[in-house]
Amino acid sequence: MLQGNVFGIIFSNMHDDLIGELTQVRTTGSIPFGGRYRFIDFHLSNFVNSGITEVGVITKMNYQSLMDHLGSGREWDLDRKNGGLYIIPPFTHMGASLYRGRIEALSGVLPLVRRSKAGYIVMADCNVLYNVDLTGLVESHIASGADITAAYSRQSVNSHGRWNGMTFSLAHDSRITDVVIGGSDGGEVNSAINLFVMNKSFFLSMVETHLSRSQYSFKRDVLQARRDELRIYGYPIEDYCVEIDSLRGYYDANMQLLDRSVRDQLFKRETPVYTKVRDEAPARYGLEASVENSLIAEGCIIEGEVRDSVLFRGVRVGRGAKVVGSILMQGTVVGEGADLGYVVADKDVHFSEGRLLRGYEAYPMYITKGSHV
Repeated sequence: MLQGNVFGIIFSNMHDDLIGELTQVRTTGSIPFGGRYRFIDFHLSNFVNSGITEVGVITKMNYQSLMDHLGSGREWDLDRKNGGLYIIPPFTHMGASLYRGRIEALSGVLPLVRRSKAGYIVMADCNVLYNVDLTGLVESHIASGADITAAYSRQSVNSHGRWNGMTFSLAHDSRITDVVIGGSDGGEVNSAINLFVMNKSFFLSMVETHLSRSQYSFKRDVLQARRDELRIYGYPIEDYCVEIDSLRGYYDANMQLLDRSVRDQLFKRETPVYTKVRDEAPARYGLEASVENSLIAEGCIIEGEVRDSVLFRGVRVGRGAKVVGSILMQGTVVGEGADLGYVVADKDVHFSEGRLLRGYEAYPMYITKGSHV
């Protein structure tokens, strides 16, 4: 356990532009997932389950829903006198402008890190979901004497598709010898999951040095430009891990949860994923309801047919309605006789009676929050 010796940093907004449909009214960190969770729940839970109880969440825009979700941090046992949860404002230390890159964003957390008694820093991004004990990662960093340890996952990449990630080449001793951003020839790659460990002293020096040179990109100005100068090591994550960088990626990640083996890897009994508690009644099923291979959250009322779908809290499916291969977020109402196929409906969407909507598994149809269709 890492109690008291690690300061955790979570970037809640770093990838908003990649999932623009879902981040118009919220940050990446507060995107709903899996029927009752938000992206940030997985990272807060990873930290707390690993004994990291001093956590700073860096914000930028549209973070009202995130703050409402986090509250005082009580659900993650982070409402404490020593350490706990800190919300970092989105402005740079130089004035009232929004930060221009990861390093400039870190300027807002420097005072907290300086005051902290922690000796190590762990940074994570919200758009990659996993359930991992971080103890091994930090211990590996200490044992190797690295300046930076970067976690990665072995992933298959389609050379013909869009690739927004970062890949590593490693030497036999796991030292990173090359860093490629946004390009791949396809096949199996060492895909960065944007999870990093640094010594506190190195972290402070790195941020201050690059800020003084007007360099704001951690990936390009540190990992790429200084890879030969610094001791940067890779650490493999063997557990289930999914990076969500598009609406299609979001859809696929939710659909994967219908596989019991995936759920068992992401929602482990020994390391639970915590979230904001809501007092909802159990889901209710009508006499004519039919549900197959779906996740149904509490508070739902199902009177029609639901198949291969994920329904969030408080969703209502009317009599004679059919929902297939779809994701319906909190408060969505499907009118009687409506027929939805491969639809991603944001919160509080209302589908009229008899309405027919069809997307495709490879290109799901997205309906914005609060729409009446």
